[in-house]
Amino acid sequence: MTAKNAFYAQSGGVTAVINASACGVIETARQHPEKIANVYAGRNGIIGALTEDLIDTGQESAENIAALRHTPSGGFGSCRYKLKSLEANKREYERLIEVFKAHDIGYFFYNGGGDSADTCYKVSQLSEKMGFPVQAIHVPKTVDNDLPITDNCPGFGSVAKYIATSTLEASFDVRSMCATSTKLFVLEVMGRHAGWIAAAGALVADQGIPVVTLFPEVEFDLDRFLAAVKARIEEHGYCSVVVSEGCHYPDGRFLAEQGTRDAFGHAQLGGAAPVVANMVKEALGCKFHWAVADYLQRAARHLASKSDVEQAYALGKAGVEYAVAGHNAVMPTVVRKSSNPYVWEVGEAPLSQVANVEKFMPPDFISEDGYGITDKCREYLYPLIAGEDYPPYENGLPKYVTLENKPVPKKLGLFDV
Repeated sequence: MTAKNAFYAQSGGVTAVINASACGVIETARQHPEKIANVYAGRNGIIGALTEDLIDTGQESAENIAALRHTPSGGFGSCRYKLKSLEANKREYERLIEVFKAHDIGYFFYNGGGDSADTCYKVSQLSEKMGFPVQAIHVPKTVDNDLPITDNCPGFGSVAKYIATSTLEASFDVRSMCATSTKLFVLEVMGRHAGWIAAAGALVADQGIPVVTLFPEVEFDLDRFLAAVKARIEEHGYCSVVVSEGCHYPDGRFLAEQGTRDAFGHAQLGGAAPVVANMVKEALGCKFHWAVADYLQRAARHLASKSDVEQAYALGKAGVEYAVAGHNAVMPTVVRKSSNPYVWEVGEAPLSQVANVEKFMPPDFISEDGYGITDKCREYLYPLIAGEDYPPYENGLPKYVTLENKPVPKKLGLFDV
């Protein structure tokens, strides 16, 4: 069998460890020259495939590819670009296959979340119908931790570690000032429909911090919320609040909704922290500070979880191994065998069961009052934030790699996206 080329792309919001998955894909592909000739990456994700803007990763040194493992964000560029149904986007799907044919691409590794899992599955179906089979493997990535079947998603553990640490440190600051100054600190975290990241902030309660956590899974009740904050301030002198951007009222309106939409048609969120802080100020008269973790939480490679880095690399590696073994339309997963001690292994899930399925916080992970987490949730979270995997430092700053990203010569005409 003649070796085929592979296409790799990064999708959606990047993470502290998505490049570790890229490293796993490329290094493992280089170990199978009899099956995979070259790995081409899409410049700025799937758009790179549509516009035939491909990057030849074979032009990168082994040292640069290895350095991806400790470099945050997307080394090849990512994008928020959703391919809809085959019927609505037939032109674009056919263009993908056209590009794959032109460059003899027989493997498609798509590194992303729920939307990219759906695209990956559709490509596997269409390529068969068009007579040019492509083995499509989805490599999971999402800080939201909302993909089904897999125990957790690469990217989440490092965000969870950053949020738990930041909440703890800011709370220490507020505690030291609360007698004469700030009594409330509010931290807004990512999580549109699933409160996994917010749950990580709730871990600080284990160190005696009075914290109220607002989950998307729990409808917001202003009176109950204010009562919870007031009780904590009266007892401790201060309180921290961790609010998910997806926190919403009973009628479905987000606290942070801006009235705009992103490229996927989702409501554009951002601003829950000041909304919540001002609610408390108006009711209780407390001086406050608030912060939005935003890009900081997903780019913080300097504080990455060791288990997260290891899993991100392992799932990228497994994706290639599944492909060369003949698997198609699957996603490598994390299978938890034990929490204490933490033991996990790589599993496999069919994309037909992953695409368009969202995993939420289980009810038994959220405390009875709706403002904290249970011991079962703690048992789940602590292994995912365990261990440190520091990048190398130079002149006091992390030493990250910037790839050369040399283009592959084009063979087709222009295509408007």
